[in-house]
Amino acid sequence: MYNFTLNIAKLVVRSLGKVEVKNEHLLPKNEGYIVTCTHRGWLEIVILGMCVPKEIHFMAKKELFENKLIGYLLHKINAFPVDRKNPSPSSIKKPVKLLKSGEVVGIFPSGTRTAEEVPLKRGAVTIANLSQAPIVPAHYVGPRNLKELKKMKKATIIFGEPIYVKTTNKDELSTYTELLNNKTNLLEDQIG
Repeated sequence: MYNFTLNIAKLVVRSLGKVEVKNEHLLPKNEGYIVTCTHRGWLEIVILGMCVPKEIHFMAKKELFENKLIGYLLHKINAFPVDRKNPSPSSIKKPVKLLKSGEVVGIFPSGTRTAEEVPLKRGAVTIANLSQAPIVPAHYVGPRNLKELKKMKKATIIFGEPIYVKTTNKDELSTYTELLNNKTNLLEDQIG
């Protein structure tokens, strides 16, 4: 169902505007990886899925799965629930297992949609450290929904150099989280 949904999304998005992808060559080809992205609306989820050549398994807040129909559909397009307030060890086990099997995991490290810069949560860095999979930061600039895409006509996503996290010191995870934040912010300057 992931590919079917993605193909419909591509038709709709491309009929309303243009999607520009920068630095796609930085995406790892032969290993699993985490792709992180800014999160201001729901459209960047779709566009991120369009721009990453492999299927993405998105971490999504558990509240989205409370409606049985929506939860069923989210599972069918590779999303899995995470309790943001009380993350359990299983919140980390599933993405680590996916990454070790060569899959791509999508994480929005701000933890919520916001137009303002907020401190990133440590989840992506923790998962990268446990799985030894790289994090590819991405920055999205453009409309937040289809109505805005119709007006703006263009959405841009840029990928950054992969970040490899390797530490046995939990305090260093905060340093890596800050590095991820800085690299993501620098990507915005490169979109120009």
